[in-house]
Amino acid sequence: MNTRFIKNIVLAGLVSVTAAACDQSLDIEPKYDVIAENVYEDFSNYKQVLAKLYAGYAVTGQQGPAGRQDIGGIDEGFSSYLRQYWQAQELTTDEAIIAWNDGNLRDLHEMDWTPANEFLRALYNRVYYQVSLTNEFIRETTDAKLSSRGVTGANLEQAKTFRAEARFLRALSYWHAMDLYGNVPFVTEQDEVGSFFPKQVARADLFAYLESELLDLQNNLMPPAPGNLANYGRANQAAAWTLLAKLYLNAEVYTGTPRYTDAITYAKKVIDAGYALEADYDHLFLTDNFKSREIIFPITFDGIRTNSWGGMTFLVHAPVGGTMSPAEFGINGGWGGLRTTSAFVNKFPNPTSSADDRANFYASGQNLEINDMFSFKDGYAIAKYRNVSSTGAVGSDPTGNHPDTDYPMFRLADVYLMYAEAVLRGGTGGSVQQALAYVNMLRTRAYNGTSGNVQQSELTTDFILEERARELYWEGHRRTDLIRFNKFTTNAYLWPWKGGVKAGQAVAETRRLFPLPTTDVTANPNLDQNDGYPKK
Repeated sequence: MNTRFIKNIVLAGLVSVTAAACDQSLDIEPKYDVIAENVYEDFSNYKQVLAKLYAGYAVTGQQGPAGRQDIGGIDEGFSSYLRQYWQAQELTTDEAIIAWNDGNLRDLHEMDWTPANEFLRALYNRVYYQVSLTNEFIRETTDAKLSSRGVTGANLEQAKTFRAEARFLRALSYWHAMDLYGNVPFVTEQDEVGSFFPKQVARADLFAYLESELLDLQNNLMPPAPGNLANYGRANQAAAWTLLAKLYLNAEVYTGTPRYTDAITYAKKVIDAGYALEADYDHLFLTDNFKSREIIFPITFDGIRTNSWGGMTFLVHAPVGGTMSPAEFGINGGWGGLRTTSAFVNKFPNPTSSADDRANFYASGQNLEINDMFSFKDGYAIAKYRNVSSTGAVGSDPTGNHPDTDYPMFRLADVYLMYAEAVLRGGTGGSVQQALAYVNMLRTRAYNGTSGNVQQSELTTDFILEERARELYWEGHRRTDLIRFNKFTTNAYLWPWKGGVKAGQAVAETRRLFPLPTTDVTANPNLDQNDGYPKK
């Protein structure tokens, strides 16, 4: 199964699912007469259902690009998993600001959201919709059920791999829930399908579950095969190792206990798996990025087959406006929304003529400083994601709406920087010399030579945070990084409009977590709201 070409499969009509959350806006009842027992009798259906699990991060409904949406309570284009996750991780930081004033969207950058914020609720609902889908697939692929259906031989081995992939996808979504919301509802395939109030799991206990789950499922995933396009887009062992490294790197935030040695161990497993840096940084964000040996786990998009008004459609269109040429981005028009702050721009010396190739700023007609959050011309634009290939060919959608560009959820450069940070934080099993070598590999690519390389004396944890920003901006890492460095809420680092004032200001420590949606806390008596937010 090449999931680069996943079609918009109608899973709501294939499989009955039960929401882990209690929000009644989770409109996920089966819409057709086909039920799970019939679907899973035929092994040829298993790939189609698995494809929908992957597509859940990209598409928003059963029709595409809109129609029969998966979750209710919000415009379908806004309901995209990737779009809402990206906004939560980026609009709350120095890396991104948006010119739109839809609903309570501005609250993300001003950091004054409430439990009623519809965008945070949509993200929460999308996470738990994904958990529900994966739970159902895992529930229907136990050894006992496969045996009862006569699934044997090669099909049985394939089914076990499919099941491990579904478990990985569930772990990915539970990691997002843990990172974003802290103590959250918890349901697995062991829970009966039906109406019940999910229990709330403590963040540290969910960490322990995810660690155990990933360690257990890793050997049932496909081995790493960088460059193997036949299985491109599917989770393999390296994806599980990368997620483990991320868990361990942030373990002190999640549990109070650092696990940097374990982060090094799993970063090394990924590094030794055969992945390689893309020669040209910009090629990682074009339509033919599926060819890159650097990308470990992508969210795949296809302008014809896998499209929505969220996902990469949002990330390619929304940053284009002002005097920018939409044609250069392979699209039919810009949406005039996303820009960045001067705090991020200034991480690059001479940003508009930087020797660092990663400085993809568009400054013509733009102001560096943001006086008006809702004016696209205030703040430099960023020209990172495009719907054109490395040869200049425009994407496949003739309307110019939906890009073919895949989203690099995990890539090797991130793993290099995780290794370096874990070493500098005192983890064992690695070396500062090797950490320096990995960092300078990224900078050699960025500077087209060694002119930007750093010395060992310059390699500090603060430098790593800055380098993560320069290398990984707009890839959904920034909020988590700033929290780990204790710079998200505090005066230790300010950026324009942090805390709702132009110069930036500290905010309450409670903002390190988003609130559970009011709808779920009201509906489920087992849930306690995060500290600092209204309880009901």
